Amino acid sequence: MLRTARSLAHEVGLDAVTPGAGAALRLLAAAGNARAVVEIGTGTGVSGVWLLRGMRADGVLTTIDVEVEHQRIARRIFTEAGFAAGRTRIITGRAFDVLPRLADGAYDLLFVDAEVTGFHACVDAALRLLRPGGVLVLNGVLAGGRIWDPAARDAETVTVRETIKAIRESEHWIPALLPAGHGLLAAVKC
Repeated sequence: MLRTARSLAHEVGLDAVTPGAGAALRLLAAAGNARAVVEIGTGTGVSGVWLLRGMRADGVLTTIDVEVEHQRIARRIFTEAGFAAGRTRIITGRAFDVLPRLADGAYDLLFVDAEVTGFHACVDAALRLLRPGGVLVLNGVLAGGRIWDPAARDAETVTVRETIKAIRESEHWIPALLPAGHGLLAAVKC
């Protein structure tokens, strides 16, 4: 089923999380006994399945994406994976339009698999949405290997560096860079 979801992601031009990144997401959800998770970037459901596998049996994944077709595929994948319809809340829209409507301090984990340009806004939203001890996870922080190249000054790499630095220096987060997949920055809200 994950193989199908990966294949469908490739067909629609998406880069799904790797098995290693998925396993890390499952671990983080399980370690936090996650009951309420927000995912920005539904894709074809690959990361959502990993998150659901780590969440409590009564947990609900709220997943946000602008692409209706991707969400249609993800809904199918969630069903094929054996998750009841009530375990997912699929919202079509731009994350920055949807996030303000979500409840303060109600979430255990926020996973961001979206454009790097929105990382700063996602970090700000996470401070409001996550309970104390909740986890923020940003995908793609290795920026295709450019993050370690001091000569790389493109906008995406600079944004990732600035986001990592801001989280690392903030009193609100306890961060760790996980070199799984394309790089995950996980940070626990203090």
